[in-house]
Amino acid sequence: MKTFAILRRSAWQNSDVAGAAVGRSDNEAAQMSDQIRRLRTYVLGEGGEQLGSICIYEGVDEAAIRDHASRADLSVDEVVEVVDTVVYPESA
Repeated sequence: MKTFAILRRSAWQNSDVAGAAVGRSDNEAAQMSDQIRRLRTYVLGEGGEQLGSICIYEGVDEAAIRDHASRADLSVDEVVEVVDTVVYPESA
């Protein structure tokens, strides 16, 4: 599987709406476990209560990532393939 970053700008009006989206995402991801896997999500403050996210997924291809979002009724502003990971050592 490849790794993808999914950008969702100003996708939710508040944390309650975002929480409901997580539930839908989990349900669909369980049904698509042979095609996608969520690794982590970073929640973005977009001003006021508005929230966005950057989600890191593994997927067979970009189409599977977009299919999951469509099934879970999630917005997608951009999908970018991650080509490498750099891990920094902790500072002394």
